[in-house]
Amino acid sequence: MKVEDVKNTAVIGFGVMGAGIVQVLAQAGYQVGVRDVSNELLQRGLNLVKSFLSKSVEKGKMKKEDADAAVSRIKVNTSTAEIVKNADFIVEAVFEDMDLKKKLFKELDEICPKHTILATNTSMLSVSELAKATKRPDKVVGMHFFNPVPLMKLVEVIKGDATSEETVNVTKELSVKLGKVPVVAKDSPGFIVNRVAALLFPNEGVRALAEGVATKEDIDTAVKLGMNFPMGPLELLDLIGIDTAVDVMESMYKKMDDPKWKPHPLLVEMKNKGLTGRKAGKGFYTYK
Repeated sequence: MKVEDVKNTAVIGFGVMGAGIVQVLAQAGYQVGVRDVSNELLQRGLNLVKSFLSKSVEKGKMKKEDADAAVSRIKVNTSTAEIVKNADFIVEAVFEDMDLKKKLFKELDEICPKHTILATNTSMLSVSELAKATKRPDKVVGMHFFNPVPLMKLVEVIKGDATSEETVNVTKELSVKLGKVPVVAKDSPGFIVNRVAALLFPNEGVRALAEGVATKEDIDTAVKLGMNFPMGPLELLDLIGIDTAVDVMESMYKKMDDPKWKPHPLLVEMKNKGLTGRKAGKGFYTYK
């Protein structure tokens, strides 16, 4: 299979990440089928896409006819079979739960075409383990996008133990067609970005705040101006989701058996209280 053979795509999960993935696929000219568990969630995801495209039109970054054309390529349905029956490439973007993903991949393997590549947008779970739920482990690959998907250029392409070079190459080339820059990593805890970022940012930034070293604003400003990063650690946590960050670090802690990965108690407390950042309207900062 070559990237030129990819005509129809599908995305399973229409949350924030799923909506971003759907948008970039549709903007790149691909037909995109989208499945979620309810019509309400499908409409919410579609509204996210339309809102982002409308703002791009308002800012003069896109023509209205191009935005309308992108939306016209998106088809939604609560039926997995209906969405994937003609898909050449599928991206899964559901919750970070291995059992849930395994169940979904087993279903996809049984109902989608034999040539279809199954990609997971997981940020922390084992691609190799997930592939075992299918009879096509050579066609299972990690395709880790970053939030916000339409703006972030990076895609981590994760090669599982059985992932074929053909599958890796198609995924890399598709990423380029979406305007992204792919990097390839082997299937290991945290892949590249989360492995580095989990130590570089969250715990130390949160620890500095918890110990009263500085205010959250000054911590973020210091990192942005002193290290030339676009966002400070606390702003970044709010963006990616504090619950997601805690899940990643706890997964890394279990797999690496190293206390440096253990999430700071303040992060765990915030997750338990639902203070998960931008998506909840409140994290380290408050959002309208």
